[in-house]
Amino acid sequence: MNKIVVRLSSFIIFASSLLCFNCTEQAKTSQATNKNEVLILGTIHGGHLTDSVYNTIYLDKLVRAINPDYILAEIPPDRMKAAMEGFQMDDSISEPRVLRFPEYVDVIFPLTKTLDFEIIPTAGWTKPMADERRAKLRAISQDTSRTKDWQAYTEANKRTDSLYAATGKVNDPYFIHTHTYDSIQDIALQTYNRLFNVELGLGGWENINIAHYWNIEKALEKHRYKGKQFLIVYGAGHKGWMLRQLQKRDDITLLEMAPFLDKISDQ
Repeated sequence: MNKIVVRLSSFIIFASSLLCFNCTEQAKTSQATNKNEVLILGTIHGGHLTDSVYNTIYLDKLVRAINPDYILAEIPPDRMKAAMEGFQMDDSISEPRVLRFPEYVDVIFPLTKTLDFEIIPTAGWTKPMADERRAKLRAISQDTSRTKDWQAYTEANKRTDSLYAATGKVNDPYFIHTHTYDSIQDIALQTYNRLFNVELGLGGWENINIAHYWNIEKALEKHRYKGKQFLIVYGAGHKGWMLRQLQKRDDITLLEMAPFLDKISDQ
């Protein structure tokens, strides 16, 4: 009798372990199939108002083609309510910070009327931070003891501008969404970061990107394994930095922009 009890107990333990293993495997499979998709849309801000190709009409078509569930926007969380209330009141935006970005004023906010997505504000920008950064950069530029640093910074900017112009693809949406574009921008941005990030405090290049990304991470964590699509909309210069961070995550699938660009090119 005791042997039967022992064997039965052993069988129950084995069956439970097998069941637990199967549940774990099923959970892993479910997670793998429910990974969120993420892609970054690099914008040119005011350039969308004047560029002959990468303009607001083009952006409108592109966002429609992507049809995201969430847009993680370069909008400070404390500015979002005023911007949305103004838009809902009379279809216009007067909030000063958001008003600077035609990708939101002329494209994304209007598209909330026809597409089903949620705008999540994720920018780490604040006005005091921006004012302090502007003042510090002005002081550095006028400080004779920092002449070499300022010269290195301006030369790096010129180098980036020269290489970018030499591609013959300035503001080309296909080229903007390549690693080559990111590498060219990094010549200026990494020099800027190396020379000034620490003393610019929260407004430093690395520091402001960390602030942006902290809010992006919060949104991704909140909706982990929901099988949703996230469109991150930021100035194109931020794209390389953010991609390097997103590539560290194993719970998302990073999408390339090219297939969506192809889709609207065929229209």
